[in-house]
Amino acid sequence: MVETAITPFTNKLSSPLNKREISVLQINLGKRCNLACNHCHVEASPNRTEELSLAVVLELIELIYKFPEIEIVDLTGGAPEMNYGFKPLLEAAIGADKQVIVRSNLTIYFVDGFGDLPEYFAQNQVRIVASLPCYLADNVDKMRGNGVFDSSIKALQWLNKVGYGNNPDLILDLVYNSPLPNSQDFSLAPEQTNLNRKYKTFLQDNFGIVFNNLLTITNLPVGRTKFHLEKHQLYSSYLEFLELNFNPDTTDNLMCLNQISVDYLGNVYDCDFNQMMNLPAKTGNGKNITISKLLELGNLNLMEQVQTADYCYGCTAGCGSSCSGALV
Repeated sequence: MVETAITPFTNKLSSPLNKREISVLQINLGKRCNLACNHCHVEASPNRTEELSLAVVLELIELIYKFPEIEIVDLTGGAPEMNYGFKPLLEAAIGADKQVIVRSNLTIYFVDGFGDLPEYFAQNQVRIVASLPCYLADNVDKMRGNGVFDSSIKALQWLNKVGYGNNPDLILDLVYNSPLPNSQDFSLAPEQTNLNRKYKTFLQDNFGIVFNNLLTITNLPVGRTKFHLEKHQLYSSYLEFLELNFNPDTTDNLMCLNQISVDYLGNVYDCDFNQMMNLPAKTGNGKNITISKLLELGNLNLMEQVQTADYCYGCTAGCGSSCSGALV
């Protein structure tokens, strides 16, 4: 266990983080992925086999149809496209008139069996949130593997060709992540609006690529990012850096307030980071929540408060960080 000298996150809050009505269902379909990125909080890779079962897929489809208050179904992984149940869940969400988000690594389109995805996404008007942690090839390949930048550029050009970034019904967003630090020279993500402008100019001028929005996300000390920090003896100092930059104005916009995150076993969490750290969502009397329990009780809002931990400083530092980018 790594000891830290930081203030417990709950002590920073003027009041507990109370859950709001759930409107976002985020499903982590599993840990299968064609990449093994060095910052991945899921620790996904081609060697992982964990994924949804038929039973959990059927429960999730029932959940999607049962609760009209769910506005967004957010599919993530791993590479969500590689994991069991991906298309049935996507099509159920479309059928139930939800907005569908797919968090894509882009390179999956060039893996055998997945070459239909750009056209499939366009036909279903899926919003794509694609990882491109930098607009420079060297930085991307260092984080995600050799050749990933070139494949990502080809994938983005493919998505543009089928209408993404041009058709207002086909939204293509990109995600920026900071490089992992090797010293105590820590930094937060650059200001999102200015970086968005730089991405758009560079990608348009050099590759003819257009996209809608850039989302800046802070690397939370979870999964492989945590392992990297521990390896370089930076874990405690990185948490202290995040605490030093705590911004109370971010807390009202945190993604965990109106979201539930579901793992491949059907367990429920407040966010994907809590899922990876095995910190389940709980009822007011402290019971763990599952998809089965939500269906049994016919209530999507069993959680009273968000379960927090010290890595929550990552979402509340500076301009904040979420699956939708900066918070303030």
